[in-house]
Amino acid sequence: MQIYHKSYIYLTCGPGLLVFEEPDFPEVGLQVPGGTLDPGESYLQGARREFAEETGLSLDIALESFADQDHIFDTVPNCLDGLHRRRHFHGRIREKPATEWEHFETTPSTGGPPIRFRLFWIDLFSEDAPAETLFFEGFGAQLETLRTRMERQIDGRH
Repeated sequence: MQIYHKSYIYLTCGPGLLVFEEPDFPEVGLQVPGGTLDPGESYLQGARREFAEETGLSLDIALESFADQDHIFDTVPNCLDGLHRRRHFHGRIREKPATEWEHFETTPSTGGPPIRFRLFWIDLFSEDAPAETLFFEGFGAQLETLRTRMERQIDGRH
């Protein structure tokens, strides 16, 4: 089985988490910025590069690894089949760059034309927060860990 190394950034601002959806493929579900590492790239380098490619933003903040995940893809359309070895990073910013915006991923890992992303924020602590099942292929599995982490940081209990 082919192994792909992946990095993702769960960027928060207050209780908000930056997520995106693909307007041209609404069935995909919610995602967080990140993707496949390039040869020789560390997980952290790949996370920063992928974040910039998928959001149009560059991050000059500390990122902390908070979870690892192995997820197997088998015949998921437009995905690389195999084991996706994921490292999830958390970063915090003080101000949102925008409430919502669109950006195009011009170099998808599976090739093909650019992919349109609509980026926006969800309140992780709201009653209306999306269920983890609304996230694409396991991205929601990190939400409870992230909420606990954020509560500890707010309470000053790193």
